[in-house]
Amino acid sequence: MAATVEDAPRGGPRRPTRFSFIDDEVDAASVMWGLAAVSLLLVGVYFGSGGLRWFDAALSGYLLGVLLATFAVVYRYRVWLQRPPTKLLNQRGWQALTRRGKRARNTAALGGLVATNLAGQGFIRRRSTSRWMAHQLIFWGCILAALVTFPLTFGWLHFESVGQDSQQYRAYVFDVATVDFGSRTVVGFVVFHVLNISAVMVIAGVIVFLYRRLNDPGAIAVERVGDFAALAGLFAVSITGLFLTASSLWLEGRGYVFLNTLHALTVILGLMYIPFGKLFHIFQRPASLGVHFYRREAADGEPQPCRACGEPFASRLQIGDLMTVLPQVGFDYSIPTATEDGNWQETCPRCRRRQVALTQTARVGGFG
Repeated sequence: MAATVEDAPRGGPRRPTRFSFIDDEVDAASVMWGLAAVSLLLVGVYFGSGGLRWFDAALSGYLLGVLLATFAVVYRYRVWLQRPPTKLLNQRGWQALTRRGKRARNTAALGGLVATNLAGQGFIRRRSTSRWMAHQLIFWGCILAALVTFPLTFGWLHFESVGQDSQQYRAYVFDVATVDFGSRTVVGFVVFHVLNISAVMVIAGVIVFLYRRLNDPGAIAVERVGDFAALAGLFAVSITGLFLTASSLWLEGRGYVFLNTLHALTVILGLMYIPFGKLFHIFQRPASLGVHFYRREAADGEPQPCRACGEPFASRLQIGDLMTVLPQVGFDYSIPTATEDGNWQETCPRCRRRQVALTQTARVGGFG
């Protein structure tokens, strides 16, 4: 995004007056990172499947979808990290995390943040219990499905019968025997129906989200088309997967070929949607953990006094970074005066409101 900036009268902030959006150019370095990720994944598939010995050719379509999604995710993630605000926050987060003398404390805190912020998603629970429940159902349903489908697709996980017993199976990970289980045991039922369990969890989460978005006034007010696209994709992948089980168990395989093709199509389209839609926050969310360390580092630092009243209102580190980043995205709030150079960001919120009120009053010729 580019912007032109015009100077306001002396003593006032400069503001962007016109914006022009320029077509993004292909980032060559990000393309190379994406190709490297795809190449690394292909190498992992080859060696992890025993030279493709355990790779199921019927899953080639899924593998192609994963490869395309991998390239797109890596490309977009790296481009996202190059944006001025994201780049600065990323740098500050790593600096704060690895600060000498605080590494042990920060490492312990990082584990807690992963548990509460990523796994438990406590920040969502504080907003709404129903919203948190829906997030948890979809989150853990997708995690459970990914732990099974990706290793199966890559040939990293397969099952073999034990001896001549057709009801006894052994799980192999990277061609290494792990555990034996019976197909008619509780363990066997869970193993063979884990994708059905995850599908039910995801569908339940989608239903909760839809109910909330169609009945909650606050959710309706901020709805976007992309919100329903993500829910529709998750629902389509889950329900078509359940259709495959229904065809196998209760319909004697009727329609299985069509349903299998339909399910594969929804999965591949879903994978391709991730880098370009709302679900991309799956990869953005872990990076936000650095913000917690940045805030702590800023709170421990020197406070920023207001240039008008002299009272501290924020950290000097945060205000300094803000004054650095805003001009890079088209907003220059510097205030050149006859004696010194200042910045509107160095003014506390209370003084900003006062100055805005005085300026508006002067514009209309007084208070009355």
